Amino acid sequence: MAGKPQPVRVLYCAVCSLPAEYCEFGPDFEKCKPWLIQNAPDLYPDLVKEANAKETDKVANQLQSTGISSGGGDGAASSAPKEEVKRLPGGKIKKKDKQEVTIEKVTRNKRKCITTVKGLELFGVKLSDASKKLGKKFATGASVVKGPTEKDQIDVQGDIAYDIVEFITDTWPDVPEAAIFFIEDGRKVPAA
Repeated sequence: MAGKPQPVRVLYCAVCSLPAEYCEFGPDFEKCKPWLIQNAPDLYPDLVKEANAKETDKVANQLQSTGISSGGGDGAASSAPKEEVKRLPGGKIKKKDKQEVTIEKVTRNKRKCITTVKGLELFGVKLSDASKKLGKKFATGASVVKGPTEKDQIDVQGDIAYDIVEFITDTWPDVPEAAIFFIEDGRKVPAA
């Protein structure tokens, strides 16, 4: 016959006051990490490995700054990509936007067209100024709107997709013609 069941001992985080197993779902997981590494290393072995790797990189960077090589030079190679890649919550990686301008023609109400220009801001062009210039050049309405991906884009009334390439390259020399693409039938086609 089994003995009387004993109550389960639960380890609570001193930072967020959740059970240690649930810290990663809490509001401040980054603040909880040092406490978890010290008090519950068996629950999150990846955190311990990550902390050791950071410490190793830190030592390698200190050695490099003093002029002492850390062996194969792996410390410098591993720290360079970390600056380019941005980590989002949940471990997702945010990639840097490619510098390209996409032009898309959207048909509405059977005969009416809207030409959408995306990506000009990546070349340092102010979208409000660009929409004014496009509206004056093509004698149409042009406005800056939020696109479906929450990024600003320029909507120009009318089908000016092929005329707009020459205008963009002439008005803003920083935008090369090789970086301009059309979206036709769901495919990206280079303008050049």
